[in-house]
Amino acid sequence: MIAQLFGELAGVGDRWVIIDVHGIGYRVQVTQPAIRQLAATRGAVKLFTHMAVREDAITLYGFLHPSELEMFRILIGVSGIGPQIAMNLLSQIGRDELAMAVLNEDEKALTRISGIGTKGAKRLILELRDKMKKIGETLPKDGTGSGSMAVHDAVSALISLGFSENESRDAVMAAARSPGSIPAVQELIKAALIRLKER
Repeated sequence: MIAQLFGELAGVGDRWVIIDVHGIGYRVQVTQPAIRQLAATRGAVKLFTHMAVREDAITLYGFLHPSELEMFRILIGVSGIGPQIAMNLLSQIGRDELAMAVLNEDEKALTRISGIGTKGAKRLILELRDKMKKIGETLPKDGTGSGSMAVHDAVSALISLGFSENESRDAVMAAARSPGSIPAVQELIKAALIRLKER
């Protein structure tokens, strides 16, 4: 079992990267936000990995943070959700926003994700509700489905401006926790940028 990789980025594809570890190149499936962040990184990188073994293939799935790997493993434990759909989920909606959508039983937010229909959204909500409660304790108490998408869009916008996924998510989630309802995307981005500049 390969639990993590630490090495140089040797190649980048549309859904994967190659990590050179002492001359051996490991091809690792990663999320879209991870690809953007890794492509902007210089020097050695570290990925936390899940190795899936099938009769016809051995595939590595890589994540920048242990919490993302944990979420991936929770997702593939849901009936009908395989590794590729789980990666699609984590590419299009962050860990916190996914937890928020499940806890608020927001089918509309989940069905916006490619590969997830109404039945899939209902199954995610049913099977993940209890597992998401621990994650939900760190989320805005009044979060709504539309708020979760606003948070996701704001994080994506900050990443496109050159901020790391981690600092973008932290700043946006802090802004979203302000009293009152979750602001619209533009307000979230402005508030998060102020927090990032203060660092």
